[in-house]
Amino acid sequence: MPPTVKLANVHFGERDAPIVFGWVMVGHQIGAATAAFGAGAVRAWTGTYTPAFLVAGAFGLVAAVAILAARAEKAGEPAVALA
Repeated sequence: MPPTVKLANVHFGERDAPIVFGWVMVGHQIGAATAAFGAGAVRAWTGTYTPAFLVAGAFGLVAAVAILAARAEKAGEPAVALA
């Protein structure tokens, strides 16, 4: 948490950082609850967690590509094409 607080302070200023940080935490909790509920629903429907793990892995790969594309765009290089 301290690195996230520091990043919020650097990018949004000491006045607005606590509000931004609070919304980041809200988003994190909503995402965690959605993932937990979704995995439980998948387990109830299929009897296994395998599809939930595969979806989580796919989301992780999409996030990694998005970060690489954002970094490349920021550096002035063309963004990574997904298609």
